[in-house]
Amino acid sequence: MSQKLWGGRFTQPTDKFVEEFTASIGFEQRLYPYDIRGSKAHAQMLARQGIIAPEEAEQIRAGLDEILTDIDQGNIEFSIALEDIHMNIEARLIERIGTVGGKLHTGRSRNDQVAVDIRLYLRDELDAIIAYLESLMDSLLTQAEGNLNTIMPGYTHLQTAQPVLFAHHMLAYHEMFKRDASRMRDCRARMNVMPLGAGALAGTTFPIDREWVAEQLGFDGVTRNSLDSVSDRDFAIEFCSNAATVMMHLSRLSEELIIWSSADFDFIELSDAFCTGSSIMPQKKNPDVPELVRGKSGRVYGNLVSLLTLMKSLPLAYNKDMQEDKEPLFDSIDTVKGSLKIFASMIAEMKVKTDNMRIAAARGFSTATDIADYCVRKGLPFRQAHEVVGKTVRYCIEHGKDIPELSVEEFREFSALIDTDIYDFVTLDASVNARTATGGTARCAVEREIALARQAQKKA
Repeated sequence: MSQKLWGGRFTQPTDKFVEEFTASIGFEQRLYPYDIRGSKAHAQMLARQGIIAPEEAEQIRAGLDEILTDIDQGNIEFSIALEDIHMNIEARLIERIGTVGGKLHTGRSRNDQVAVDIRLYLRDELDAIIAYLESLMDSLLTQAEGNLNTIMPGYTHLQTAQPVLFAHHMLAYHEMFKRDASRMRDCRARMNVMPLGAGALAGTTFPIDREWVAEQLGFDGVTRNSLDSVSDRDFAIEFCSNAATVMMHLSRLSEELIIWSSADFDFIELSDAFCTGSSIMPQKKNPDVPELVRGKSGRVYGNLVSLLTLMKSLPLAYNKDMQEDKEPLFDSIDTVKGSLKIFASMIAEMKVKTDNMRIAAARGFSTATDIADYCVRKGLPFRQAHEVVGKTVRYCIEHGKDIPELSVEEFREFSALIDTDIYDFVTLDASVNARTATGGTARCAVEREIALARQAQKKA
C-alpha cells in the first residue's frame, strides 16, 4: 500500500516529513463518494468507447462499489503515504481486483479528476445551502405574518427615524437571503460543466466521450479548454464570495437580535435552546448563537481572501498550490450550512414583545417626517416644511411633550397651514399605514409582499 502509483520515475523514497506535509488525504476524505462516482462513469465510458473491455469495466465498477461500502461503514483507513483520496481509492481497487484496476486511470489525470470531484461535491452542497436559505426565508415570512400589527422604531444611524412594521423589518432580511439564494443558484449553474477528460493539461489521445460522461454525472455540458479545465477555481472563489455575503447578512441580523434581546431594548426573547447562562451571574441569558455566528463571519471572509491569494499569481495549468483550495472551501461550506440551519430554527422560535416595540416607536419623535409631508400637501415647499418640523421638535423637547400631544394652537405657532386633521397623520398607525407604495411599510403593502413571497415558494 505504501508503493507510490507514480513511483516509476524515482529512485529514492519520499522523505517522511515531505510525505506528511504534501498529503491532502487528511482533509479531503469527504470527496470519496464523488471520486468513486466519477470513476464509475469514466470506466463505463472507456468500455463504451472500446478502450477497455466491458468485463473489465464491470470488474472496476464492482470493486469501486465494494470500496464505497467499506468506506461508508468505516472499514477503510486512509493512508498518508498514498497522498490523496484518488490514490487511496485506486490503490485499494488494484489491491482487490488486480492489474485491471490500473486501467481505470486511462485517459485521465488526477488534475481533471480532482476538478470533477470538487464540482460534484460543491453542487450537492449548494443544493443543501439553498434549501437552508429557503428554510430561513420561510421562518422570516412566518414571523412577518404573525406581526402585521406590530409597530417598532425604524432606525438610521441607530437613532429613531420613522415607525415601521416589525413584519416589514423581517421582510428586509427575507430580501437579502432571497438574493443570496439567487447568487447560489447562479454559482451552481456556472460551475455545472465537466472538466473530466482534460487530462493533466492538454487533453488525451484516447477516443473518449466527454459529453456522455457529463450526461451520466448530471452536468449541463463539458469545459471547452483543457488548460482552463484543470486550473480553474473560479467556481470555488465565487462560492466563497457568496458565502461571505450570506455570513454578512447573518451577522447583521445577529447584531440586531443581540441588541433587541438586551434589557435596554427588550424587543424580543430568544428561546432558551439558543442561549446560555453565566457561570457567575445567575440572572444572565446570553445570546450566544447570534454572537457566534457574528464572529464566524470573519473566518468565511478569510477563506475568500485565502482562495483569491492562492490563485492570484499561478501560471497555467495545475500547480501543487491548488491543493490548498479545499480547506477554505470546506470550512466555508460547513460554516454557512451550520449557521443557516441554526438561524432558521432560532428565528422560528423567537418571541416578539409587541408592546415594548410600540412604546419605543412612540419615543424619539418618529412621526416628525409626517408633519413635513402634511405641510407639503398643503402647498409648502419641502425645505420650508423641514424647518417647520425642526422647530416643532425643538418645542416638544423644551416642553417635555411628544408630537401627538401638541394642541392645534401649538402646531400653528410653526405653520398656519396646520389644522385639526394633523392628528390623522402623526399617530404611529397613521404614519405606518400611509406608506402604501410598493416596498413601503404600510400593512397593505407588507401583506402584498408576503403573498408574493409565498407564491414564489410554491413555484420553487
